[in-house]
Amino acid sequence: MPTKKALIVWGGWDGHEPRQCSELFAGVLAREGFEVEVSTSLEAFADKDKMQNVSLVVPVWTMGQLGPAQEAGLLEAVKSGVGLAGFHGGMGDAFRASLGYQFMTGSQFMAHPGGCVEYEVNIVRKRDPIVKGIKDFKIKSEQYYMHTDPGNEVLATTTFTDGYDHPWTQGTVMPTIWKKRWGQGRVFYSALGHVAREFTEYPDMLEITRRGMLWAAR
Repeated sequence: MPTKKALIVWGGWDGHEPRQCSELFAGVLAREGFEVEVSTSLEAFADKDKMQNVSLVVPVWTMGQLGPAQEAGLLEAVKSGVGLAGFHGGMGDAFRASLGYQFMTGSQFMAHPGGCVEYEVNIVRKRDPIVKGIKDFKIKSEQYYMHTDPGNEVLATTTFTDGYDHPWTQGTVMPTIWKKRWGQGRVFYSALGHVAREFTEYPDMLEITRRGMLWAAR
């Protein structure tokens, strides 16, 4: 039986600990039977042979900029059936100038009022296998305010109970975990996971992300 291959591409802003997060999920995927390649170059997305031979791509690259060939390569690979999965700024605040990338992922980060705050994650699609059996839970982290695609299949939300430095956001119910399709490919995203240690502190966060990656993989 062919080995499943996963490609993790990390870089960008160091504040989200891309190296540490990549190492964490390289281990998670290896334990699930994936052959994992870790790259620090966006040129990996432009390598058509490489992209067509992977089951899953995990971008861990806050901000940054995709070149035309890199963006086209990634979009086409997912459209053809390669899975895409990621979390927090590594996927949701990546490549701000790339509209095609945002269309594919279903969102773009806008702000995190108050910085790291305590908030609740509410599971809304309780029978979905990615979140089944997981109850609402609280974390202390960045609470992402995002512009999201109404076509996303939302699995969990969070409510801004205090607007902090953006008081008009108070009461807003924000999608925070979802899945969607891009052509033949599956896309999973979680806004949780500001730094690597949070996945240890909040095991439900790690478990949801693990399940989402497995669901997305071709």
